[in-house]
Amino acid sequence: MPLLPRLSGCLILLALGCGLNATAFAEESQFGYVYTTDLLPKGAKEIEQWATWRNKKISGVYDQLEGRTEFEYGVSDRLQVAFYANYAWARAYHNGPDGATTPPEQFADKDVGADAHWSAKRFVGVSGEAIYRVLSPYTDGVGLAFYVEPTVGPSFRELETKIILQKNFLDDRLTTAFNFTYAPEWRYLDDASTTSGRSWQHETDINFNAALSYRFAPNWSAGFEFVNEHEYNSYLFKNQSNSGYYLGPVIHYGGKNFFITATFLEQLPWAKAHSDTVAGSLIGGRVFDNDFERYRLRVKAGYYF
Repeated sequence: MPLLPRLSGCLILLALGCGLNATAFAEESQFGYVYTTDLLPKGAKEIEQWATWRNKKISGVYDQLEGRTEFEYGVSDRLQVAFYANYAWARAYHNGPDGATTPPEQFADKDVGADAHWSAKRFVGVSGEAIYRVLSPYTDGVGLAFYVEPTVGPSFRELETKIILQKNFLDDRLTTAFNFTYAPEWRYLDDASTTSGRSWQHETDINFNAALSYRFAPNWSAGFEFVNEHEYNSYLFKNQSNSGYYLGPVIHYGGKNFFITATFLEQLPWAKAHSDTVAGSLIGGRVFDNDFERYRLRVKAGYYF
């Protein structure tokens, strides 16, 4: 049996078999990919560490490990800010649509031979983050927040924005959330038409992500996340290159001063060819170009003080 159904079934059985008397902690990050409107209270601080493993392209060898080290601070009960560093490691061999060794998007500026056993690591950049909550699901019935995150690195720029929605049910034991993300980004890549041989080239990511999590025992919750990512070679909904759909289980534990969350995703066979899709990157309804792979695992851990 594939790994995703096994993990999903275990989480469902675990949720059904445990108690229902737990309460939620507003500052916890219950999901690996989807944000909620739950923020740190005023004056609270948190150190958070992310690790994301991406695995399996069309063929060959492909692994990418992305890291993020983050410091968060509650400016007020409505405003949370953060600063973090981003870094990555990857390896690849004969993984591209044409059978050539192809680095992932974070390393797209690298010149790699078609038959190379390639690996590299790099510092991607630093990011700032601000989340402002307009409505709370605990006092207003629904949560609404706005998110902005600029990232600056040696060969990468991005301005990520989100609309965050949250709705709780069953005395706040069941949390549901939805994110709309609009993120134009620029990479410093080869460009033969310029004097320097390189230029800042643009792409826009537009994502629709949703999640639910049920707190089935004190400090424990589990559920599912759905991630729908789109890439466009323009600032609006034009010149689409890729779209990918991911689904998988999430499990979360939150203690008095710390939490840990893990999400496993598998790409669903729902992808279709678009105007700018790279030939050969769509196999069996799954796309394997750029930032798209078969499996993802993200683990997040945080400590409050």
